Amino acid sequence: MKIIIKMCMASLLLLTAIVFQLFFGSIPKADAFSGQVIQRGATGEDVIELQARLQYNGYYHGKIDGVYGWSTYWAVRNFQQQFELDNVDGLVGQKTKNMLANSTKFYSGFVYKQINKGNDFTHYGGVPLSIQAAPTKEQQAKLRQQAEGTKQKYIAEHTKQGGQAAENKQQQANQQARENKQEQANQQARENKQEQANQQARENKQEQANQQAREDKQQQANQQARENKQEQANQQARENKQEQANQQARENKQQQANQQQAVQKKEKQKTAAANVPGGYSQNDIQLMANAVYGEARGESYVGQVAIAAVILNRVNSPTFPNTVAGVIFEPRAFTAVADGQIYLTPNDQAKKAVIDALNGFDPTGNATYYFNPATATSGWVWGRPQIKQIGKHIFCR
Repeated sequence: MKIIIKMCMASLLLLTAIVFQLFFGSIPKADAFSGQVIQRGATGEDVIELQARLQYNGYYHGKIDGVYGWSTYWAVRNFQQQFELDNVDGLVGQKTKNMLANSTKFYSGFVYKQINKGNDFTHYGGVPLSIQAAPTKEQQAKLRQQAEGTKQKYIAEHTKQGGQAAENKQQQANQQARENKQEQANQQARENKQEQANQQARENKQEQANQQAREDKQQQANQQARENKQEQANQQARENKQEQANQQARENKQQQANQQQAVQKKEKQKTAAANVPGGYSQNDIQLMANAVYGEARGESYVGQVAIAAVILNRVNSPTFPNTVAGVIFEPRAFTAVADGQIYLTPNDQAKKAVIDALNGFDPTGNATYYFNPATATSGWVWGRPQIKQIGKHIFCR
């Protein structure tokens, strides 16, 4: 009986290879995979070839990405179970590799080209590669359904040829598949639950860290605000104190200056009263100082005395008005009156120049006219007899 069972199993294995060759085409002899045992957690080219070959015969429907995860693991176990390999453990050793190499094709050039391009592609057997290079979701579903149909067709043929033993084997395989699927679901549920717990723990930890960071930042901001407020108060107090000191110093200085000016003014008034010849009032002196300052403030001291002397020479001349105000405000007589500079506040030098002129200092040689040759526009003034030039002015009779 045992001999018969072994013969049946050998016949079934041979039939399996023949059926897959009928469905998927002849397999050229070529070395497949490297020498390492491929297991869950592995990555790289061996895993890419494993996923592609499992998808070729309809056992794997996931993404061909070179990462041996749970979906690849259960596809390997189902394949090992279906092909009655000795160990159904998800470890891809030499026997599993040989069975895959003999029952599938691996279009490596196509696969790596799609991976390098980042395409979403498939590797089902019996389907043109042009369709699988970038299939739509509808095409992917159709290809998966077609691969499942091919696999079920093989299972039906295997059951028919194997009789009751094969049927029992298939029932065991189905049971194992259900158990594997259930185990896979349970494992996925456990992993999901653990991942949720881990994620929650990470979020809680991050939230605590964020909360602590916010509190620390707020504490620093409050401390900085208090320090800034105190510093502003201190600064304001220092500024107020300094301003009071400065204000007091300014007031003291101004009071001293006022007192000094009052003394100096009093002294000047005494000096002016002593030096002013009879017949001229303080208003005359002030008006002449305004005229000298407006006409000749940029000239030398002698040049300013000369302007005052011309004004006095005109007062003493029968040709002109006989008062200081009459001479100065005679129409078109002085530029300072015309442009308003007569109303500028004169300095002490202008006043001193007037006093010296009143006391007989006449550097012009008794001139009654003067003009600036650089700005004079009247041809008449050029015809006056010229006496001398002092600074920018030419003085005439």
